[in-house]
Amino acid sequence: MDTRALIDSLLARWLTLPANLRGIVWLSIGTVLLALTDAVTKGLGQTIHPFELSFFRYAVAILVLAPMFLRMGARDVRTSRPGLHVIRLFLATIGQTGLFVAVVNLKLADATALGFSKPLFTTVIAIFILSEIVSARRWAMTICGFVGVIIMLRPGGGVIDPYALVAVGAALCMAVANVLIRVMAPTEPPNRILFYYHIGGLVLLALPAAWFWQTPLRWEWALILLMGTGLTLGMVCFVRGFSIAQANAIGPSEYARLIYAGLIGYFLFGEAIDSWTVLGGLIIVASTLLIARDEARKVIASRN
Repeated sequence: MDTRALIDSLLARWLTLPANLRGIVWLSIGTVLLALTDAVTKGLGQTIHPFELSFFRYAVAILVLAPMFLRMGARDVRTSRPGLHVIRLFLATIGQTGLFVAVVNLKLADATALGFSKPLFTTVIAIFILSEIVSARRWAMTICGFVGVIIMLRPGGGVIDPYALVAVGAALCMAVANVLIRVMAPTEPPNRILFYYHIGGLVLLALPAAWFWQTPLRWEWALILLMGTGLTLGMVCFVRGFSIAQANAIGPSEYARLIYAGLIGYFLFGEAIDSWTVLGGLIIVASTLLIARDEARKVIASRN
């Protein structure tokens, strides 16, 4: 059997698997890639400023997505909603950069757990932007999730780590950016949103990156390429997973990233995980899982 026939055979077998199982595989691969990318980012952040790293993230992503962008003609790029694109890319770029700052300066487990607060903010933001009606059950789950965030921030300790606040702020910005995608979806295809997001993000970060510029060493260039490629491919895996499977069936797979973050942080960076991180992280994860399940039930009910 030649290579082409072998690939076709494996692809045929892959497509016979249940959609949810294929979705879990895609999401699991994406979760591993993002966890490893965080580790590379944290390592690079010891000598390179997060603003510069974020700039490289967009530059590498544009290179990876270039074939798709080049296939887009003038008609695919043209938009009637430039203002929304600018607002969204601005917020998403701030959010992405904030996540880099958090990953570099916090324990990986803390940065990852606080990043999972994004769905909590999405619930609240959707009320104001999309005029969504939120049930008392959903409010209770959201409030519980924010209790987990407060536990991780530990305000009773006297001093709140400012980088923890950056992580929460980044999650808030990403949540608003994601809700804006739903606003733009009727007229703006995903590829157009990705195009303006990456081009705009590169432009926005050019000046901050130049201000904090530290020329990478030869081996750091290889890690930068690995970081940008891993993050982009991780996002592709998430898109593929959620596009073929039920969100409530595969969503829990994403939270394995918290375990990976704890293990990577411990073995590579000597980061101990305290009980407050575990407790707050578990509350956040449980709340967001329940919110995802509630959202899935709402979608199923609307179809019936």
